[in-house]
Amino acid sequence: MASFARSERLALCDTAVSLGPVAPTLCEGWDVKDLIVHLLVRERRPWAAPGIFLPPLEPALRRAEAAYAAQPLEDLADRLRDPKGTLYSIAPIDRVVNTVEFFVHHEDLRRAQSGWEPRTLPSAAERDLWRTLKLLGKGLVRPANTPVVVSNGTDTATLRAGDEPVTITGPVGELILFCFGRHAVRGLSFDGPAEKITQLENASLGF
Repeated sequence: MASFARSERLALCDTAVSLGPVAPTLCEGWDVKDLIVHLLVRERRPWAAPGIFLPPLEPALRRAEAAYAAQPLEDLADRLRDPKGTLYSIAPIDRVVNTVEFFVHHEDLRRAQSGWEPRTLPSAAERDLWRTLKLLGKGLVRPANTPVVVSNGTDTATLRAGDEPVTITGPVGELILFCFGRHAVRGLSFDGPAEKITQLENASLGF
């Protein structure tokens, strides 16, 4: 059975092609093609990834972006569908690194369009996303500088410890998106001191 990272990769590519290259995304300043180029550069040029990017290599990065941008969206999507030749062709690595990456960016495509609705995710996908949220959550909510607890209605995790935390409750997919700084979310409730809720909602969350 394909992992959620793999199925989201394929679904994201299908959605991108169906929307077309100039459709909007939730990533400010990027259209659909820009987002696919970003994902290809991240995957095929790992030295350009956040935290690894080496400024002296910026001209090479820009050349890579330009080379991809010159190609049709359909060709770019076909290349992104198959991670052969990259570390992400190894299923465990793909699952660890790309489960959230492809979910969030797939929603960046979907939720920038009118009439979007949240998806019902498979239980296995929700487990993977919850595991990742607990792992990355502290870093994601750090910009808010306020204690944060998240709950999916069954399980609870403290992302940032402290007195009088803000507790966010809702589906794990919506929690992930909010913590990555996306505000096109539904079904979340916030409990805690009003000033801390405002501080959290106005913070630039994510990496």
